[in-house]
Amino acid sequence: MRVSEIKRKTAETDIAVRLDLDGGGKSDIDTGSGFLDHMLTLFASHGRFDLDIKCKGDTNVDYHHTTEDIGISLGQAFALALGDKKGITRYGFMILPMDETLVLSAVDISGRTYLNFNVKFPTEKVGDFDTELVKEFFYGFVRSAFVTLHVKEFEGENSHHLAEGIFKATARALKQAVSIDKAFANEIPSTKGSL
Repeated sequence: MRVSEIKRKTAETDIAVRLDLDGGGKSDIDTGSGFLDHMLTLFASHGRFDLDIKCKGDTNVDYHHTTEDIGISLGQAFALALGDKKGITRYGFMILPMDETLVLSAVDISGRTYLNFNVKFPTEKVGDFDTELVKEFFYGFVRSAFVTLHVKEFEGENSHHLAEGIFKATARALKQAVSIDKAFANEIPSTKGSL
């Protein structure tokens, strides 16, 4: 079973994550930010990951530390659940339409950390959530999951739709990338022999 649990505590956040890569999309999310809860619930559902996240953070300041540290913790959970990465498809991508928005997300579970985030949010906030934190979340995620991730906006006028498209597209790309390729179930998908 590709399941992991991560606990991460700093002076700014106290986080517990449980992830099942082969789940059905069930989630129990409580981050202290309603908008981030919404995005992570969508992420679990569209990736078909079972995901529990609990976070107590310094949200009296803002959502920066909470968002970044949850990204880091979720990335750690992915890395741990994937283990030696034997048999995974490795690559995944999704071009996702969301009303007027069109977003591409492409991932390589490469062992190399890189984020190309080419999105311009039209507003600084959605509710009380700073839209710049979407990028911070994925920076934290790629650094601790050891993946390469490209996110590109082709169309978009609504900040909520853009953020939602990004989380949905990335979840679907990741689901594809972590899926087991039965023809190569006992192989590491790299000519180097490791990822």
